Amino acid sequence: MTVVAVIDSGGGNIGSVRYALERLGARSILSVDPATIASADRVILPGVGAAAPAMARLHALGLVDPIRRLRQPLLGICLGMQLLYESSEEGEVECLGLLPGRITRLQPAPGVRVPHMGWNLLQKHESQAGSEPLLTGIGERDHAYFVHSYAAPLTEHTLASAMHGARFTAVAGRGRCFGAQFHPERSAAVGSRLLANFLALEA
Repeated sequence: MTVVAVIDSGGGNIGSVRYALERLGARSILSVDPATIASADRVILPGVGAAAPAMARLHALGLVDPIRRLRQPLLGICLGMQLLYESSEEGEVECLGLLPGRITRLQPAPGVRVPHMGWNLLQKHESQAGSEPLLTGIGERDHAYFVHSYAAPLTEHTLASAMHGARFTAVAGRGRCFGAQFHPERSAAVGSRLLANFLALEA
């Protein structure tokens, strides 16, 4: 059985993330202990809220360097994905720096409301389409559920994107570090498939 350490980042989505993992046959452990996290087969960093308080919590728990040193697959979800980047405009805070780029606020416009809430179309990026195991079985017309006001830019590590006023990174990956801006635990079959693919990644 795959053991997944879910970092207790204080987000309200932690319970539903753990339930989604358990439905897939994984054992989830909610933890802030660096040794427990480092010994797990997989690690998930969930998050709901703002970047600056979330990074302050990780610093207070002594988890910033342990997360940076992880060697097993790591998945950031929603705010947890944003924390994987170098910095965030939200609170002007330095983040974990595992993915290059800066998180910026989505810009409202006629017909474009912020926060971005609801189902949106995922678009695989050609440079990664068909080559990234995290997206196996997720098609070009699949939708996922988003709730956010800030987002990551498009970079060479963008695996899939979505459009809300402008195009942003919906799924990212670099080495063993991955991020999903949407909520897999609320994205029905698409979210379940992404989590199953994450559990199946080579350690």
